[in-house]
Amino acid sequence: MKDFFKNVFATVVGIALFFAIVGFFGIISIIGMLASGDSKPSVKDNSVLVLPLSGVIDERSGGDLLSEMMGEGNGSMGLDDILAAIKAAKENDNVKGIYIETGALQMDSPASSHAIREALLDFKKSGKWIVAYGDQYMQSAYYISSVADQMWINPLGEIDWSGLGSTPYYLKDFMAKFGVKVQLAKVGAYKSAPETFTSDRMSDNNREQVMQYITGIWQQMLTDVSASRKITKEQLNTLADSIVMFSSVPEYQKQKLIDKPLYYDQIKPEIRKLLKIGEDEKINTIGVKSMVNAASPSTKGEKIAVYYAYGNIVTREVENTAMGGGNSIVGITVSEDLEKLAADDDVKAIVLRVNSGGGSAYASEQIWRAVSRVKAKKPIVVSMGGLAASGGYYISCAANWIVAEPTTITGSIGIFGMFPDFSGLLTEKLGVKFDEVKTNKNTTFGTMARPFSAEEMAVLDKYIQRGYELFRKRVADGRKQPVEAIEKIAQGHVWLGKDALGIKLVDQLGSLDDAIKKAAELAKLEEYHTASYPAALSWKEQLLEKASQSGDNYLERELRFTLGEFYAPFMMMRNMNQQDAIQARIPYVIDWK
Repeated sequence: MKDFFKNVFATVVGIALFFAIVGFFGIISIIGMLASGDSKPSVKDNSVLVLPLSGVIDERSGGDLLSEMMGEGNGSMGLDDILAAIKAAKENDNVKGIYIETGALQMDSPASSHAIREALLDFKKSGKWIVAYGDQYMQSAYYISSVADQMWINPLGEIDWSGLGSTPYYLKDFMAKFGVKVQLAKVGAYKSAPETFTSDRMSDNNREQVMQYITGIWQQMLTDVSASRKITKEQLNTLADSIVMFSSVPEYQKQKLIDKPLYYDQIKPEIRKLLKIGEDEKINTIGVKSMVNAASPSTKGEKIAVYYAYGNIVTREVENTAMGGGNSIVGITVSEDLEKLAADDDVKAIVLRVNSGGGSAYASEQIWRAVSRVKAKKPIVVSMGGLAASGGYYISCAANWIVAEPTTITGSIGIFGMFPDFSGLLTEKLGVKFDEVKTNKNTTFGTMARPFSAEEMAVLDKYIQRGYELFRKRVADGRKQPVEAIEKIAQGHVWLGKDALGIKLVDQLGSLDDAIKKAAELAKLEEYHTASYPAALSWKEQLLEKASQSGDNYLERELRFTLGEFYAPFMMMRNMNQQDAIQARIPYVIDWK
């Protein structure tokens, strides 16, 4: 019996050692593969850049090397990588054209779609070709792909071309079922973000502004597609009204929405014709990431820093929730980063790339201060992405120059304070009772035992009003306008970039490249190169971060799966008390259709 246990123990130890050794060599293999990933790929002659318009396109590539290596990618790409790849393909003589393949595409904003489309139009100036193919063209993918010289579709394919709409949801009655209410103090007749929690429908002012900006975006899309496909805007609107998704492919062809139907196996012969190669010759393709890595970034001249600030503006790092997505603009972190760039003598100018609907007013003021301090030392130019509104505009307004996309959503100069009242949940639903002893009149101000009194709400209203006046003054000073002029366009009103230009909230319509050129001009630089900040995590940092977050990610995935479409409203209510009380932001979820 003694020998039996000894043998069993030896076997268990042996198995444990085996798995430990396998795990060790597995980690070594991953490290080796990651290290080899740093080698620069080559671009073969007669290559085609493959641009997949599918999955999620975020503001910036996450650079998650471990997920890529293990096949756990979520299908996300960075707008920065896509634009860089298109530019590199234009400049590389070995790349002869771009092949766009569409699928289920999720864009963060119409402005991102416009930026990709403009980059593709610029690519065509080189005389190279673009073709597009899809089993299904979602509206944003069709809008981008319409620049192609040839648009192909599966003979049984579909095109979604239906216009723009917004169907926001409201949580007031949902929260009431749990005994939760929101007490609101706000300034701005058009400040609509709190309506998500305090109303059951759109206010008249919000309906007016939403209709205004989605109409403006749609008109831009109509104009662009009309120019590329040689279809009148009136025809495009008629097609949108007709639920064109359920039309046949011959009808799409008749309406000039596409050029011809092809099965997947028929695509390569068409591309071979464009490349002028034989039917048995291999088509050399290169992906977006490889195209970026293959490019030789210039290090000539002086350095311009491009600092990416996108996501929800917060005072501290928070968990990934529906209250702002997976990325955050942390006030103190961004401020410290900007201070370092301002003190770096190698950096001659800064471009602050903003894509944010706002968030904490405190953090916004902190970043405003950092931008102001940078401006005292060197030029700082803001490049606005899809959103630069409310707190996103607050952190932008002190810059020397502001560049926006025509369909950027900006403005929304206004703030609010939302104070959740859980007393109904505690006392009526859960049976918790409270009593009170205090030395002074307002000692228990903010207690969970009861809602605010009318007198307390009046104090909060004055506090919010002071915050609004400060925000308005920051804008007036930054834009060199009288406070009275800013008041006329403030009140929480949301504006499109092309409309914001006319009321002097922005200085120029254009891309990130245009903002970089302006920064070089202000810094009086003849020759320059760019460097992106914050720097991507190293593979070691990614490894540690992935290990620390694995449990949280699992729980989040399970919760998303269980709640489905109700995940976002549930998380909004759950995390309401984690926000700063004073908010400068547009609605929590902008629902695009």
